[in-house]
Amino acid sequence: MDKMPALFIGHGSPMNTLERNGFTDAWRAFGQHLPRPRALLVISAHWFFGATAVTAMPAPRTIHDFYGFPPQLFEFDYPARGDPELAEEVAEVVKPEWVGLDRDQWGLDHGTWSVLAHMYPEADVPVVQLSINALRPLDYHLALAARLAPLRERGILVVASGNVVHNLRRLQWDQRDLAYDWAERFDDAAIEQLAREPGDVLRLREHEDYDLAVPTPDHFIPLLYAAGLASAAGAPLEPLVRGYAMGSVSMTCYGLGAELAVRKDATCAAPLPAGVPPDQTNM
Repeated sequence: MDKMPALFIGHGSPMNTLERNGFTDAWRAFGQHLPRPRALLVISAHWFFGATAVTAMPAPRTIHDFYGFPPQLFEFDYPARGDPELAEEVAEVVKPEWVGLDRDQWGLDHGTWSVLAHMYPEADVPVVQLSINALRPLDYHLALAARLAPLRERGILVVASGNVVHNLRRLQWDQRDLAYDWAERFDDAAIEQLAREPGDVLRLREHEDYDLAVPTPDHFIPLLYAAGLASAAGAPLEPLVRGYAMGSVSMTCYGLGAELAVRKDATCAAPLPAGVPPDQTNM
């Protein structure tokens, strides 16, 4: 394979770290059947702040960026190595855009390790996180993704982690596999747009259900990184996993150059395990 694949993962609740379900089984299949990467570059919805930065420490800490969950989740550690050389590579490849090297502040948040706990349970692949700059417009992220494209030719697996539909105020905690009609409509529209023209993914802002599906941009923006990489490659983003959680969270996952490398049984959909009350979560 000349280029590493790229993924967008609908990560849902942090409780997926500890659970076995159709979604986490699919993530395990990704790790087992995709080419082994030199390292991972992860764009997580949960490093959303006012700068573009990349983790550059040799041993990133496991960040438990939530509250109200069971003690086992706070005890979970994902001891993957960092990759300071890759961090410098990222900063170089996106020039003239600026990316700061974070040597001691962040680490790996649950948008990253809840997924990697299943993809690479041995934590034996180096991991670098790229922040989402909350001060920049959406088209900035699409353009920055295109600048990251050469990393795929250098053995780097880019993993974007968020949710296409993510409305915590509309969650139905007692209905694990519920999907609101508006959530399904928007998810369907995203699949159609990303198959036809991923570079025009921002057309989804015109969809009638956009404001319900994307009340805040943090979980939507990682999708733009996968779309930007697909646009740079002149290829579609293919849905690998479909499903919903508690009405207003889409668990859909996408792949670029990944569909032939993943077993068919990795494209299953299954309900997310029950979470915790909405006033005690950070998904």
